[in-house]
Amino acid sequence: MFEELLPLAQQVAERLIARKETVGIAESSAGGLISAALLSVGGASAYFVGSGVVYTRGARTSLLAIPESALEGIRPSTEPYALLLARSARDRFGSTWALGETGATGPTGNRYGDAPGHACIGIAGPNEKSLTLETGSADRVDNMRAFAAGGLRLLLEALG
Repeated sequence: MFEELLPLAQQVAERLIARKETVGIAESSAGGLISAALLSVGGASAYFVGSGVVYTRGARTSLLAIPESALEGIRPSTEPYALLLARSARDRFGSTWALGETGATGPTGNRYGDAPGHACIGIAGPNEKSLTLETGSADRVDNMRAFAAGGLRLLLEALG
């Protein structure tokens, strides 16, 4: 599962270390794979601050301290929601950068009407980026890997 993720994580790590910057992660449907890939690179303590798998409303509240009022007009599993997760993780962890990921892994869609294979990823930092990924697949493991790879690629893009 890590074959595609490890080279991306290595590139992210090298850029963060060279710039003396840090990252925090708030992932959901990727299930911790983004964090695991980044932590697999030696020297991770130089750039990796922390992470959380924010899979439920309770986790969102306890790990990221996002009040319900912050969600007004924002639907989960959207780019604005992914950016909210990223901004909150950056604030909570005190990192230079943060990545927020949310979606529907499969084999079914989510309660918001998104099909399996749908993910939104947001990057917060000196600049912000977001994207929506649609794999068209209901394969849970393949989607988790695709979401993690998409998140690492977007982070690389934001890092320049």
